[in-house]
Amino acid sequence: MGRIKSLMIKKAAKQLLQGETSFTIDFKDNKTLLGNKSMPSKPIRNKVAGYISRLIRMKKSPRTIKIKVPEERPQYSRY
Repeated sequence: MGRIKSLMIKKAAKQLLQGETSFTIDFKDNKTLLGNKSMPSKPIRNKVAGYISRLIRMKKSPRTIKIKVPEERPQYSRY
């Protein structure tokens, strides 16, 4: 299934990213930054910190798009 995050986690992480720029790629640093703020619980804090580090990592890495070029097929007549 993969790493599926709830909508609440995603919204909270995006709002925190807009408000503060001191977050980094490191999960532990983000966790300590969020520990100072009022978070509802420890598991939610960890999920938000992990998602923030994932978002920052995705912004920094260049994405490459691979396009498959179809091979040319010989044309056959039907007759």
